[in-house]
Amino acid sequence: MEYLNELEQFGDVLVNEPLLQHTTLKVGGKAKYFVYPKNEVHLMSLLNFIKENELDYKIIGKGSNLLASDDDYDGVVICLDRYFDEVVFEKNYVSAYAGGSIIYLAYEAMKRGLSGLEFASGIPGTIGGAVYMNAGAYKCEIKDILDAVWVWMKADECEFAYRTSIFKKHPDWIILAVRFHLTEKDPQEIKDIMDSRRARRMASQPLDKPSAGSVFKNPDDHPAWHYIEESGLRGKRINGAMVSCKHANFIVNEDHAKAQDILDLIELIQCTVKEKFGIELKTEVECFNWKKNS
Repeated sequence: MEYLNELEQFGDVLVNEPLLQHTTLKVGGKAKYFVYPKNEVHLMSLLNFIKENELDYKIIGKGSNLLASDDDYDGVVICLDRYFDEVVFEKNYVSAYAGGSIIYLAYEAMKRGLSGLEFASGIPGTIGGAVYMNAGAYKCEIKDILDAVWVWMKADECEFAYRTSIFKKHPDWIILAVRFHLTEKDPQEIKDIMDSRRARRMASQPLDKPSAGSVFKNPDDHPAWHYIEESGLRGKRINGAMVSCKHANFIVNEDHAKAQDILDLIELIQCTVKEKFGIELKTEVECFNWKKNS
């Protein structure tokens, strides 16, 4: 605990904090230090302190796309979802800190008759995380409405592609806030779209169980769930981890799964689909704190 006193000047600090409490898959070992910086000044000072002391660190939001290993993490996990959540609407634009909920932002936009975020109303992550991976649904993506990223990079500089961005190439870059360009529309029409999609998600996705959403990116020709389904893997289980019977591109924590169970199931799916169809399924979920990532 040699750095505890110093870290506490930058924000709220938890010691030996279980990451399973901060990931939607409900898995992960303990982080030696888990810090909620209170503002951007504290965040920048914290990062300088980390670099000066050569500490490992990881920045997260709600952990909705993260497969943290069962091993303890001997470093600092920085979480932005406690204090970095302010939102400002100005005409057809909304500026928002990276730690805010993308679902909350979608509903606030709907109340103001601003359209463009309907697709994000069911994505259980932060705004920064959504930009980081260029999250999308219903044939819409974050890049379609993004105007700029703080430090104000223009959207066309972010190298967006399917479920990726320039930020994945530069893990030392930090998304602090973003600005979206929305369009005016009748609030009830926006609400109807969001309600319809929510009902569709409830019917087709295992939202009642811990998961990280879609595990694999969709290949060009067919959705990933098609190959998993045709490989006979729906319902396949390794200990507490299971391929969802409701949606084959979801792996759920059915019964106190370990992170290793989930990773083993991911690798089994990849190998099986490769052998049967010659297709290499690539993951959407990010592996963190693994000695050997797949």
